[in-house]
Order: sequence, then structure tokens, then C-alpha cells
Amino acid sequence: MKNDAKDLRRGVADRQAPRDQRTLGGTTGKLSGTIGALFGMTGEDRLWMGRAWLLGVALVWAIALVNVLTIQHDAPRLGLVRPAIWETSSTLVTIFVFLIPGAMALWMVKRRPRWWRAAPAHLIAVLLYSALHVASFVAIRKLCHSALLHERYVFGPLSTEFPYEFRKDMMSYALAMIIFWLALQRSAHKPRELPLPAAPPTFDIQDGARRLRVPVAEILAVRSAGNYVEFVLADGRRPLMRASLTAVLGDLAPHGFVRCHKSWGINTTRMTALRSEGSGDYAVELGAVTAPLSRRFPEALAALRKDGASATSSTAGAI
Repeated sequence: MKNDAKDLRRGVADRQAPRDQRTLGGTTGKLSGTIGALFGMTGEDRLWMGRAWLLGVALVWAIALVNVLTIQHDAPRLGLVRPAIWETSSTLVTIFVFLIPGAMALWMVKRRPRWWRAAPAHLIAVLLYSALHVASFVAIRKLCHSALLHERYVFGPLSTEFPYEFRKDMMSYALAMIIFWLALQRSAHKPRELPLPAAPPTFDIQDGARRLRVPVAEILAVRSAGNYVEFVLADGRRPLMRASLTAVLGDLAPHGFVRCHKSWGINTTRMTALRSEGSGDYAVELGAVTAPLSRRFPEALAALRKDGASATSSTAGAI
């Protein structure tokens, strides 16, 4: 009886599980790999190829686990070790031969070959993929069966077994190619980074020991106050800085400031109304603030009228 049991175990090992028990992905594998060392890849390409490969690794191990449990359920006489060896060997090899469809996907995206060049290249690649996959997992299974189970592993006749494996390898190669190709397409179509909006211009006001940094647009007007310049701000503050009105207006002129009186300079972009005071003088309303406009500064009046005409034209165009 003991000899019969021993012969039975060896007979089981010499025969592979029936084909209906070798489900897709058990003796082959699926999905992606990484080819980060290949020439021509950008950092973004390597990132997405790596993600595709990690997805493939997770999937093939999940498929292997399901197949081990399925074989054990359908053929409990095989035990747990045999299906574990079969599925693990196939999965480990698949993870590495993913380099082939990964390289082909990179070639397709970077070189964009014509179909008459791509078709034979893919045929050679899938033959190499399947040959390496089958030869490698058979070698691993032979070693594991001998070391762990003390029995011989027989793959079966190549004339029938290799075409069976090749059909599944073609499917896994095509699926891996598509996933790598999509990953590279995602890398190539990275959203363009929009330039950051320019920060609004500011002006530093040295108010005694304090340095105030205020947006230029918030300065309604500046006026002379002895040896100081008073800044009229939109929020109601009126800080003082020791400087001449001429010097301050020289700094603010590029931002639309003009001198309208011997003691005043205004921000032309903040004018809300222009009122005639008679004798060629005007009053410039800047919200709640009113500044004098002397007839001695006609360039200020011209600038205000020009800005007003531009604003009116823009409003009319919008309407």
C-alpha cells in the first residue's frame, strides 16, 4: 500500500493538471512592467511606466492567488504546494517579461512606426515573450518539484502545450502593451502649467520707524506736507514719509500718477469724477477724496481726459 501511494503521488506530479484547471493567468500572466533605463524616457515617462508596472504586479499576484484556490478546490488531491509552485513560478516570470511589451509600447509612442514595421516587430516580440515565459516557469517548476516534493515535473509535449500557452501569452502581451501605451499617453499629455499671475505692484512707505508696504492701486493721492509727503490711502489711512513730492511722484509715475498741483499728485486710475471750478481749474474726485487740479498743469488734465475716454470706449465696446 505504501508503494502504491508513492507511485500515485509521482503519477500525479508527472501529469500536469488538466487544461480546464489551468485558468488564464495561472501559467501565464497579465499586464505591465518597467523599462526606466531605456534611452529616450523622460522623468514623467518613468513615473507613469512605473505606475503601470506596479498595477500589473498587483493584478498578476491577485490572479495567482485566485488560481491556486481554484485548483485546490477543483482537484484537492493535488494539495496546496503544487498549485502554489505553478502559479508563483508563472507570476514571477511574468513580472520580468513585462519588460518586452513595455519596451514595445515605448517604441510605438516615441518612434510612431508605420504598421508594416510595427506588425512584424510585435510578432517577434510576442514570440520572445511567450518563449521566455514558458521556458523560465518550466525550469523553476522542475527545480521546486525536485527540491520540495522530491518528484519530477513534466510540462508535456511542446507540440500541444506551447500553442496552448502561446494563445494566453498573446492576450497578456496585448493587454500589457495597451496599458503601457495608455500610461505613456497620459505622460505625454500632462496638463500645461499656467503661469502664475503677476503680483500687484507695491510701494514702501517709511512712516517713522515703520515701513508700510501698500499696493500702488490703494494710493489715491499724495500731497506735500512740509518736509514730508502724505499718502492718501483708500482705507482712510494717511501715513507720512520724509521725502520730496517730486521724488515720490518720480517713483509712482510709471503707475499712472501725475502732478496736478504744486502740492498734489493723483492716481489717474482712481478718478471717479472731474469737476470744473472755473478759471481753468478743476477738482478731481477720487472716491471720498477731492484733490485740486490747477490750470498750470495741463498735462494732468490731458491724462485724466485720456483715461476717461479710454474707459468710456471700453465700456461702450462691452455694451
